[in-house]
Amino acid sequence: MWIKTTPRPREISQLPNSAIPVTLVSIKVACSQCSLRELCLSEGLSKEELAKLDGLVGTRRKLRRGQHLYRAGDPFEALYAVRTGFFKTDVLIEDGRDQVTGFQMTGEILGMDGISTEAHSCNAVALEDSEVCLIPFAQLEHLSREIKALQHNFNKVMSRELVRDQGLMMLLGTMRAEERLAAFLLNMSQRFTLRGYSPAEFHLRMTREEIGSYLGLKLETVSRAFSRFQEEGYIAVQQKHIRILDIEGLRQLLNHRNI
Repeated sequence: MWIKTTPRPREISQLPNSAIPVTLVSIKVACSQCSLRELCLSEGLSKEELAKLDGLVGTRRKLRRGQHLYRAGDPFEALYAVRTGFFKTDVLIEDGRDQVTGFQMTGEILGMDGISTEAHSCNAVALEDSEVCLIPFAQLEHLSREIKALQHNFNKVMSRELVRDQGLMMLLGTMRAEERLAAFLLNMSQRFTLRGYSPAEFHLRMTREEIGSYLGLKLETVSRAFSRFQEEGYIAVQQKHIRILDIEGLRQLLNHRNI
């Protein structure tokens, strides 16, 4: 039997689209004592600075699978730290299809697409029952001017997003189908490892079609690449559950690229 390695969200009893105010005590669990603090904005803050950040995060929101956190064109007012669950971001392209632009998991921040224009440029959709911490951006900017470590952490988060975007450009521009899938699986492995989970066994919340949209591949091509990886012993697949059997083999696919 395979061991489950990804966190399961708590049962959601609230109605969809509900924003749930939290008390000061539960806020402190969200930031001061959160297991994700090293991945979020609170890394390296003193107790006094954490208390100020705690006061900033005044709302949590629970979303059901398939529910939008925000849509393209919505006014930009806040950032959202993913506390539990999994999201995708996508945009509507000219031919009417949704183009997936990213996948976000626990400890990552959504909403930065709206900073420059003060309106969101993409949709953010929950891929499973999820919970986010709402961080009002205007207040975050004000507090960042007071707390240098918070500004530093925010810059690090923005840098991660930039690096991820650059990685996507490389995937779409230079790699063959198998290399794109190998890079995707290795990236997921690394991100799960940062959260204290197994680097070799995890559950993919997105569909094969969504993976294909993100990687710039047709569904049939993604399915063939998964089948080939399984036949050659790189991975074992059971529906959406992935075991990486030969992580070095996947890395070698990228090390010996012809581009």
